Amino acid sequence: MSTNIYFIRHAHSRYTPDELGRPLSEDGWRDADRIIEHMKNESIDHILSSPYKRAIQTVSGLAEANNKKIEIVDGFKERKLTEGSHDNFEEAIKAVWNDPDFAWEGGESNNVAQRRGIRALEDVLKKYHGKNVAIGTHGNIMVLIMNYYDRQFDYHFWRQLSMPDIYKLNFEDGKYMGGERVWNIKNKKESI
Repeated sequence: MSTNIYFIRHAHSRYTPDELGRPLSEDGWRDADRIIEHMKNESIDHILSSPYKRAIQTVSGLAEANNKKIEIVDGFKERKLTEGSHDNFEEAIKAVWNDPDFAWEGGESNNVAQRRGIRALEDVLKKYHGKNVAIGTHGNIMVLIMNYYDRQFDYHFWRQLSMPDIYKLNFEDGKYMGGERVWNIKNKKESI
């Protein structure tokens, strides 16, 4: 039986040091509203989200349009890169992608974050077997989960993501079968 997972990377958010409470920007809200139109034919059965406000806000309109409640799943929160902030974000993110076991002080390595995300996804695949599930999440953890199934999803793939971006992954009885980009802000659709 086929299970479809729709990873929805959050829309643009206003930067604040509060990772958990950072809200969408005005542009982010407009783009989140556009998600509803692009997902209307996908027959969504369940909507889940990272506990981060920007991810919840990104899927809130979709939940309302489908008369669904949002289930919060901690495993889909963004990977913690470091305790506090790093002087050079680009350098910090490259370092963790170059060595999957490396972690900055107080942060998660790619392997640790990926295991967390895969555990969460495996739980979803068991709990919602045969369903269409939308998940509001974040770029790094989304790509780390996808990377577990296909190594083409790497740092360079992550860099080309937009906010928001939607990828549909198909599973047959828990086995990854492939997927496609459903929609992104640049309005591209492609098989992956």
